[in-house]
Amino acid sequence: MGPGADGGQPRSGGGPPTHQMWGGRFQGGPSAALDDLNRSLPVDYRLWPHDIRAAQAWARALGRAQVLDAAEVDSIEAGLERVATRLSAGSVPDAPDEDVHTLVERLLYEEIGPVAGKLNTGRSRNDQVVTDARLWLREALVAVDAETAALGRTLVGRAAEGVDLVLPGYTHGQRAQPVRWGYVLLAHAWPLVRDRRRLASAATLMNECPLGCGAVAGSGIPVDRQILADDLGFARASRNALDATGDRDFVTDTLYVLAMIATHVSRLAGELMTYASAETGFIRLADEYCTGSSLLPQKRNPDVLELSRAKAARLLGDLTAMLAVLRGLPAGYSKDLQEDKVWLFDAVDTMLLTIPAVRGAVETLRPNGERMRAALDTALLATDVADGLVKRGTPFREAHGLTGRLVREAEERGVAIPAVPTERAASIHPDLPDVLAALGSWEDSIERRPTVGGSSRAAVASQLEALASAFAVPWPAGPSGGADRVP
Repeated sequence: MGPGADGGQPRSGGGPPTHQMWGGRFQGGPSAALDDLNRSLPVDYRLWPHDIRAAQAWARALGRAQVLDAAEVDSIEAGLERVATRLSAGSVPDAPDEDVHTLVERLLYEEIGPVAGKLNTGRSRNDQVVTDARLWLREALVAVDAETAALGRTLVGRAAEGVDLVLPGYTHGQRAQPVRWGYVLLAHAWPLVRDRRRLASAATLMNECPLGCGAVAGSGIPVDRQILADDLGFARASRNALDATGDRDFVTDTLYVLAMIATHVSRLAGELMTYASAETGFIRLADEYCTGSSLLPQKRNPDVLELSRAKAARLLGDLTAMLAVLRGLPAGYSKDLQEDKVWLFDAVDTMLLTIPAVRGAVETLRPNGERMRAALDTALLATDVADGLVKRGTPFREAHGLTGRLVREAEERGVAIPAVPTERAASIHPDLPDVLAALGSWEDSIERRPTVGGSSRAAVASQLEALASAFAVPWPAGPSGGADRVP
């Protein structure tokens, strides 16, 4: 137990007495202003199940190190179970304690008396908090991955329904070539596969146990830290106490992955917003995923998509804030790191709020094939014309220029490319009339791109199969991490 473990020191600014883990060298308690600034319980309260689990594992480790006898270990473990029952019932939601560790310890004192003071032997809040955060995050990553995979499955399902719908594919915001609606949706599914790999990688990298590192130099109690790591489901014990207590790479890794997922969701939302506009009309969002205007009765606002774009900015802010704090810190723990959970919890909560809403919007939207087809223009076949000339022996760069002249001719005449008079097309290049006659339908244009990753029917079918498999794979939770098992 650390200095000041007798607890009960009042705040110098008034208020109820609190249990403290420190204070023996101080004549009084902290000022009310410092107490308000320093107090993290409103944020880290959610860590209590993990603090209790880690505390029970530490009691067992102290028992193996013969610091506690068997009766004391049993008493502490049982007392912590009773504390968990009280906390799960929400009996102390507005406790005055400094942080979750102080709260759990105070309640343990209430349950078992002075023997509770032996639990903190050889450990520090510095290694406690980072252990609790890793335990919490291990579960959070599983939850985020489940939502990410669910969105991926929804995109794949809607893509399979949209294979026969043809619309313009866009680059630079301009119509480029005809593609399948299903192909467009798959372009937003593939990034989620990469995101799942990043989630698994983050889980693998954070899969080590800091408990037993003490405050800065390691624990003075000869606990077996590998057994302790095994007890808590970690793959290994951290290798350097100074590094482990100040390490927040796992938080930063997670914030980066979440910012990437949010960015991908935001890009999907932005594209759907364009397609849902009255000017485009390629899709219609379901009423339950739109809101109205307080003034304009006719409005159907795509708030679900707009808000998801804003959430991406919020997660980017969480990541930037974490990096800004870390960049100036020495090795070891600094109180600056108390802020990490504000950003970590916010990012996870925001992601788990955003993805289901966007998934619901995708599940319920209705594509408008007629509007998609009406937006197709024969200028989108320009590359087909150039490729046709290439197949007849014209170098591509020359074919590109010739096709550009043909497109300009069609624009000046106000006609579609195939409607350019035969004699005029032949004057640009003798092979052009035959190339134009062979263009065929929009479907024919798409089927001329059968390469892997292309938009042809076979290529899209291959992607559908691969993605269905990728999003069906359960997330590799557990001590081994397993980033390599996510497709």
